[in-house]
This record gives sequence, structure tokens and C-alpha cells, in this order.
Amino acid sequence: MGDVFLRRLSRWQADQYRDQLADLHVTAYARPHVGHGGPHGGPGSEPRVEPFHSRDRFRERLAEHSARPGFDLVVADAGGPVGCAYGYPLARDSARWQGFLGPVPGELEELTAAGRVFAVAELVVAPRHRRQGIGRRLHDRLLSGSGAALAALVMDPSDAHTPEAGAARRAWGWQRAGQVRPPAAGDVGDALEVFVRPLRR
Repeated sequence: MGDVFLRRLSRWQADQYRDQLADLHVTAYARPHVGHGGPHGGPGSEPRVEPFHSRDRFRERLAEHSARPGFDLVVADAGGPVGCAYGYPLARDSARWQGFLGPVPGELEELTAAGRVFAVAELVVAPRHRRQGIGRRLHDRLLSGSGAALAALVMDPSDAHTPEAGAARRAWGWQRAGQVRPPAAGDVGDALEVFVRPLRR
């Protein structure tokens, strides 16, 4: 495979790449089709993904997130996007932790109120480009530019507890902080898993 280059995209560029990033997202979360026509479906069939990971839902989230102050996006490019990571600083008055099951960890609550928490909203790598260190490179580049004291990651349990995700989080220094059930969970029914990672500042 060719060289993979990382580069930051401005908010305007992220909007221009929205369709390509949505395709990447769906490819990354696709599950094999089951039924007639074998595991890959018929010609022109869409990859099967959960509602939260659908193309339209990703496009909506990217449009919403890219409008937030401090939004940052890093793309891995090999003649087209093969991975991306993006996030944004949580607002000081963020209601993000409303619905936390049990007490919110003190550091998380205090640093959110101080505007020093950076939320990682997306980190994906196309299946055929995995196990090449691209995910770690995207992760490190994104967090290195955040200027925050703490990074936070909120994941659906079905994504959080895959062996690959767990191994990556442990290797990259993330720690479980608890669970949160947002008031408007949409198509995510279960409580979401919350992970944090201190950033040296």
C-alpha cells in the first residue's frame, strides 16, 4: 500500500470532505450481510450498519460537531481518506454529564467546568488499512493539538467492548470513568461508556 499522510482539515475542508468521510465511517462500522447472496450482499447493496453508524447520522453529527468552537479534525490520506479522528472542547456549561450513573468523577467535573476537557468524537480507520499504526498516529496527532488537560471518550457499549477497542484504549492510556445515559439518547438505548485520558500540560 502507498504512503499514508496525516493532515489537519479546517472546518470548511471538513464540510467539503463530508461525503468521503461518511463513506469511510460506514465502511469502518459495516457488518457482514447474512442471508441470500452470501455474506457481502448483492450488487449495489449498502453495508449493514447499526442506526447510529448510518451514513446520514454521521453526516448530521459531523455538521453539528464541526460548528463547535475548537473543532479539530485529522485525516489519514492515501489518495483519499483511509482514516480520520476529530473532536472538540466541551463547553464549560456542557450538560454532557447529565445522566451519569453515580457521582461524576471529580476531575472530570472540575475540568469540564474549567473548559479543559477535549471530547474525542470519532476515530476510524478503513478495515484494509488497520494494524499499520494509523489509528495511533491519528489519535496522538489529534490530542497533541487539543490544548486540554483531559480527553474524554464516550462510546456505545457494543463498540467499546470489542477486543480491538479495549486493547487500543489500554495501550493508548485511556481509563474507564463510568457510564452516562444522556436524556436524549436517540437511537442509542443503553448507557454509554465513558473513558478519560489525562493530557500532560
